[in-house]
This record gives sequence, C-alpha cells and structure tokens, in this order.
Amino acid sequence: MMAHEQRAVLDTGTGTRDDEDHPPAPRPRRSPRRLLLPLLVAALLAQMAVAMVTTARAQTPTIDEPVYVGTAADYLREHRLRRNPEHPPLGKLVIAAGVAVADPRVDTSFQGDQGAFGRRLLYASGNDPWRLMLWARLPVIALTLLFGLVVFAFAREVAGNWAGAVALALYAFSPDLIAHGSLATLDVPAAGFTLTSVWLLWRARHRRPRLWLPLAGAAFGAAMATKMSVLPAFPVVLALAGWSVWRAGSHGRRAALWRAARGAAVVAVAAVAVVWLSYLAVDPLLRWSPDGQVPAVRGLKGVLVGLMPFPEAYRDGMRVQFGLENHPWQGFLFGRLYTGSLWYYLPAALLVKTPLGMLALWAAGAVVLLRSGRLRPAAPYVLVPAAVLLVAAMQGARDFGTRYALFVPMFLAVAAGSVRVARARWAAVAAGALVLCTAVSSARTYPYYLPYSNEAFGGPAETRLRLHDSNVDWGQDLGRLADRLRERYPGERVWLVYKGSGVPSYYGIDAADPRTVPAREVRGLLVVSDSAAAKARGRLAELLDSSRPVDDVGHSITVYRR
Repeated sequence: MMAHEQRAVLDTGTGTRDDEDHPPAPRPRRSPRRLLLPLLVAALLAQMAVAMVTTARAQTPTIDEPVYVGTAADYLREHRLRRNPEHPPLGKLVIAAGVAVADPRVDTSFQGDQGAFGRRLLYASGNDPWRLMLWARLPVIALTLLFGLVVFAFAREVAGNWAGAVALALYAFSPDLIAHGSLATLDVPAAGFTLTSVWLLWRARHRRPRLWLPLAGAAFGAAMATKMSVLPAFPVVLALAGWSVWRAGSHGRRAALWRAARGAAVVAVAAVAVVWLSYLAVDPLLRWSPDGQVPAVRGLKGVLVGLMPFPEAYRDGMRVQFGLENHPWQGFLFGRLYTGSLWYYLPAALLVKTPLGMLALWAAGAVVLLRSGRLRPAAPYVLVPAAVLLVAAMQGARDFGTRYALFVPMFLAVAAGSVRVARARWAAVAAGALVLCTAVSSARTYPYYLPYSNEAFGGPAETRLRLHDSNVDWGQDLGRLADRLRERYPGERVWLVYKGSGVPSYYGIDAADPRTVPAREVRGLLVVSDSAAAKARGRLAELLDSSRPVDDVGHSITVYRR
C-alpha cells in the first residue's frame, strides 16, 4: 500500500523524476522553406503595389477617368442614376469609396454632359485634381492586389504551391494590369470579378457546393454590375456551375442533373440579385433619368434587351452600348489607319503589348493543361471563359486597346502556373527563366506602363508606330509635359494638339491649337499626342511632315520643332 502511494507521488506529484527521464519535447520550429512562399507572395504584391501607386501619383487623368470620378461624386451627393448609363454602378461605387475620402466640392447644378461634368469637378470646382485622382484610384489599386491573391489561390489549387507563385509573378509583372490597375477605370474590376467567380466554381467542384455556388454567383454579378462586356461569359459560368455540382455529387444520373440545374439556378439568381443591389445602393427608389438620349435598339437585340431581368437603367445602358457599336470608329494597327474594326486587332495588340516570356508561358501552360490527365479537368474553367470573352471582344467595333481583354493576362497567368507540374527537369528552370525575363521587361518600362510593348516590337518608345489610344496615349502625361516645357523650353512658343481629358492651362501650359491658323504661322514647338499623330490627316499631317521631332514625353507625347 505504502509502496503504491510512494510510486503515485513520484508519478503524479512534482513530476521531477519523470521530467529528468523524459524532458519536454522542444516546440517545432517552422521551416524556413515553409516561410519562403508567403514571403514571395508578399514581395510580388508589394512590388506591384509600389508600381501602381507611384504610377497613379504621376499621371494626369486619362480620357475615361473624369467621367467615372464625376459619376461617383454624383452618386455620393445626389444618389441618382442619370450619368454614365452605359456602365452599371458597381465599379463607380468602388471608385466612390476613394472619392468619399477626398470629399471634393461638387457643383450639382451643372447641366453639361458627363465628360464636362467630370472636368468641372476636377478643374473648376476648387478641388485639387492630383489629390482627388489619387484617392479615386486607390480603391481600384487595392482591388487589383486582391485579384492577385485570387490568381495565386486558383493556380495553387489547380497545380500546387509553386504553380501559384508562377501565376502570381506573371500577374504582378504584367504591364497591362499594372497600367490599368492604377487607374480609376472599370476594366480591371470587371475582369477580376469574372476570374473570382470562376475560381469559386472550381472550388465548388471539390468541396461544399452549397457554400461556393452563391459566392460564385455574387462574384459574377459584381462583374456584370461593373461592365456589360462580361455578359457573353454568363452562359459559360452557368454551365460551369452545373458541371461543378455534377462532378461533386455521387447520386444517380437523374438526381445529378437536377442538382446541376439547381446549382446553375442558384448562381444565376445570386448574380442578378447583385446587379439589382448595385443600382439600389445608388438610389433605393431606382429613379432613372438618363443624362442624354437613349438610342432605340430594334430586331432580335432589342427583344433580348427587353427580356433582361435587370433594372431599366441597365437595359438602357445596353441600348447605349449597342448605339456605340454602330458608330464608325477609327482604328490604328501597325501604321495603318482604318475605319471600322479588324477581327484580329486584339490578338495582334496582345502580341505587341505582352512580355515575350509571358507569351511563352501562356502557350506552354495552355498545352500542359490540355495534355496533363491530372490537370485537364481545370481546362474548361481556365481556358474557356477567357476564350469566349476574347472572341466576343474581337467582334466589337472599338479597336481602342488591350484594356478590353484584361481577362486574358488574368486567366492565362493561372494556366501558365501549370508549367511547374511538367516532369522534365528543364521545365522548372525554363519557367523560372521566363518569369525573370518578364520581370526585367516589366521593370524596364517603369513608370511608363500604358505605352509598353515588348522588345520584339521595339519597346515602349516605338509602340506609337503600331498602336494608339489606351495602348499608348490616353492623356496620362499632361503633367509630365508641363514639367518638361518648364525645364527644357522656358519661354518658347508652344502649339499643342492634346488627346485627353486634362486641361492644359491648369498645369501651366500656355499653348494654341496649330490647326486653327495658317501653317506658316506655326513656329516654335509643336507638341502632339501620339494618338493624334497616328490619326493625323489634312493640316496636322502637313505640319508633322514639315517638323522635326526633338523630344519624347512618357512615350505618349512627341515634341517637334518648327
């Protein structure tokens, strides 16, 4: 009895003897290799954030930004839907988060069109346009970084950790995504919400569809509530929703079909609900008074627009979009000025404006996705939405830039990550080398991301010879031009043809339009936006032919001497 009690004391009392025989195990230390991936993710997103913020601080308003910023300010002050009906409200509500912090003065009585209203807000209402534009751009920058995490998570779930790292690297170094992610525009948010929806559908294929399907529908609803150009992907999203539920289920064929149909219906209802909520967030009474005339759309298009389960303001926005598609826009590709559109414009522009290493990884990743038995199930999710949206965009009438196809670098970054699963040892080395080439090419264009083109096409300095508009010159360098004129050409006579929404006089540029006087009177400096030079005809073409280029501002504005 006493021996047993003594043993119990030794075993359960102070524990000294047991501690001496069995010291406590040391806490496991986290392997440095396990920290490498999160550190790499943080570093990639940090460099992208620095590139976007510094770019946003240096650029003057691009052509579309005053419209969106002015509409966002109108939402905040008047809670009305009258301006910019051709785009739904959600993207402008994102911009409004920054506009609310800037708290600008707004002339709500102004009766001009949406472009004039935006310029008045920036330049004639007592606001600081530099400060207001930075705050308007910051929410889009934050959203662009969050979409980078989606790219990483999507590629990681498809092909592993380092596939996610490769995909994120391509995303973070993409000149197009940095350029447009640093602007208060709608292209990156619409593409990113679409990608997020498809990623959530991929998750629904493997785990708890009841959780992920409504979220996927909400994400695609956010895309539709940002830009109507994503609508062609709606049937694809519904089909993927049904397929995900079908693959996740283990019941008979009839039950699986019923579950798949219900899953697609859940996504559709959630998407439509988000569109309605975006309009209700602006005006709970849904009062709709368009700022301009809404064109009539007849035939099958008119019937389809009338059947859309969206607010009247959304349907009128679609009518405005169809009206814009009927306009005879001018395009410029590889030195050729044309009226109308070219079906191959976007693929050609992407070829020019995508780093060579990125192009190679996109192609290799798509091949691996299609050929690998383990990865092939992801191909419909990664490749089909991007292909459908690209084909739809290629049918558009406005050949204005790769911003209409920003979903391509997002989805194909996920595809490119698949290269890491190739069994050949050289594949990993080649992938690393191509990522490095992409990073170097992107870094070399800093801070002039909008006019980027890859080395095969001469780099950013020669993009103007092949492309125009938002590919090169979107009005972003008016502030830089003012600085250049003060520093290098003080007191000289300046003649200016500027394509943009900025107001030259605000930045201290005292210039006249050379097209309004006889050519013999145009002496001194002739300053021309490269987009205007690409489309020059008549008087402007004669002036350029008889002038000598002497300077370049941001690879978007050329200074000539006469």
